Amino acid sequence: MDRPIELLPGLPRLGPVFARALLPSGARQAELPAHTVLVNDHAQDLDRLSEYARVCGFTLRDTVPPTWLHVLSFPLQVALLGSRDSTIRLVGVIHVSNRMRLWRPVGASERLQVMVHAANLRPHRRGALVDLVGQVRVADELVWDGVSTYLAPGRTAPGQPDVSPQPAFEAITPTAQWRLPADLGRQYRRVSGDPNPIHTHRLAARAFGFDRPIIQGMWTHARLLAALENRLPGAYAVSAQFVRPILLPATVGFTARPTADGWEAAVTTPDGRKPYLVATLSA
Repeated sequence: MDRPIELLPGLPRLGPVFARALLPSGARQAELPAHTVLVNDHAQDLDRLSEYARVCGFTLRDTVPPTWLHVLSFPLQVALLGSRDSTIRLVGVIHVSNRMRLWRPVGASERLQVMVHAANLRPHRRGALVDLVGQVRVADELVWDGVSTYLAPGRTAPGQPDVSPQPAFEAITPTAQWRLPADLGRQYRRVSGDPNPIHTHRLAARAFGFDRPIIQGMWTHARLLAALENRLPGAYAVSAQFVRPILLPATVGFTARPTADGWEAAVTTPDGRKPYLVATLSA
């Protein structure tokens, strides 16, 4: 569908748009903004990219990880849901899944067009689900797209929720273990710009029901891809489900196995019995 476009002069600073996203909408019925937010001719910050690669475990290359392109689209997600015609705020929602496709390798020096719109509002037994759909282009060429699905607890949406059972997770012995330090949320905040205090402050985490700060799900997603980067093609798709949060500090397991189409991978408890994140990758 054709959507009105709000052209921004650059990617917004997350502090101010996050502050606007803290303001409650006062409505229980979920409503989405109908427009697209767009930034043209974005020059990537190479110093920030270098730090992002270090924090997430990627090798620094001339091309960028697909999760980096998600990071560039994230300020537009926050700004979009902070607009007046949205009754869903990104603060307080739960990131339940993420899908993205890297259509071709994207150079770190390429200038990008970044855009985001909201779609596919639907009911969930705990509230409403919404997709934030992002695209990155170089000139007129689509080089990356992604769909972040969020759960807005307590919101309502038309229709009946999908009650299909989730596939059971089969426990598997991890092939590696990662030790996540207590300050990892702060490290990732510096490179991603995500100012949500549940990742950095114990009191804020407790206000949302967590004993300790939790690591950002997109760090876990990125770290999983970094563990596989030498075995992935230049263009691929990945679908990730965020199953449960990781409280910091933590020790987690990692496992991956090849499939006919690509890979299945997971970040789990150290014994491999419970997943934090499960992902499938395909060319």
